[in-house]
Amino acid sequence: MRETTPTTDSVDVWARAPKVLLHDHLDGGVRPATVLELADETGHDLPVSGKDRTAGGLAAWFRSAADSGSLESYLETFAHTVGVMQTEAALVRVAREATLDLARDGVVYAEIRYAPELHVAGGLELPAVVEAVNAGFREGEAQAAAEGHGIRIGALLTAMRHAAKSREIAELAVRYRDAGVVGFDIAGAEAGHPPTRHLDAFEYLRRENAHFTIHAGEAFGLPSIWEAIQWCGADRLGHGVRIVDDIRVGGPDGPTVTEDIDAALAADPADLHLGRLAAYVRDRRIPLEMCPSSNVQTGAAPSIEQHPIRVLDRLRFRITLNTDNRLMSDTSMSKEAGLLHEAAGWDLARLQWVTTNAMKSAFLPFDERLAVIEGTIKPGYAALLA
Repeated sequence: MRETTPTTDSVDVWARAPKVLLHDHLDGGVRPATVLELADETGHDLPVSGKDRTAGGLAAWFRSAADSGSLESYLETFAHTVGVMQTEAALVRVAREATLDLARDGVVYAEIRYAPELHVAGGLELPAVVEAVNAGFREGEAQAAAEGHGIRIGALLTAMRHAAKSREIAELAVRYRDAGVVGFDIAGAEAGHPPTRHLDAFEYLRRENAHFTIHAGEAFGLPSIWEAIQWCGADRLGHGVRIVDDIRVGGPDGPTVTEDIDAALAADPADLHLGRLAAYVRDRRIPLEMCPSSNVQTGAAPSIEQHPIRVLDRLRFRITLNTDNRLMSDTSMSKEAGLLHEAAGWDLARLQWVTTNAMKSAFLPFDERLAVIEGTIKPGYAALLA
């Protein structure tokens, strides 16, 4: 068996490895060229002009604007993707292209989330938004299959934390759960918008035996995570990176991982003390949808080298690797894997473990998850490691 760590002359190994993606925003992964073309069709005013009004120039603007260190500033960039996603044709196109881009990067299963309420400015009704996106995903799956890339997409319907449509969006998720929608989510600025504001939606989803994840523990700390789990009953945590605020180095009175990440990375896992909430999250195997590049951009992590995913991995939390917003972070699943290879020595065996974690945590029936693990993930990595 060859070494599981790719060499510099085999960087494409990350693209060839089967990958599973649980946290990817549809409006955060639009192709720059598509944004330009749709803006020309609709008259949407873009933040680039002149010689910079190219796909490359727009991509550079998105990346630069997102590198703010603030979640609120980061979210402002979405005005220019959501702004061109207000027609049925645009939604179908963006969903189709997202599916193809992921498939070509070796993603075999993905859950892509979007907020239907953000796509009605052009007159579409909420059901029409869902049906257009679903149609785009199905077209993308078929085209990817024709290219030799098998992929399945499940949609997550997102409600915005600052708005008052969460119950309506939750009902929409249940209405379409047999037509490609696999779950529900809430997103947006965490501070000042606790998940408990949307308890009615979460109680409804639990009564309907529906799955949901909650953005928590990204820009806001432990209270956000605690509420998401204990009050709302989240199946997964979107990001959840701030759970390390409840892990201390050297004992219960030592500094938190956030306060001294270097000491935490150097410490033996036995010397890292989990608080009650962190222990609960690990004991319950609550999946953490971690997005390293995005977390650095929003200030939730200092760098890839010092990202808490490395500590949480060593402590055997159920971590998953994700892109969050491929356009804003100029990233892909292969790039994220490569970054962890460089920063933490992740090899193919580690990526397989994280990929299996993600598939176990997907909002699909158990037998379907198992089929992907046994029929695609295991043989895919076995072939790469042979």
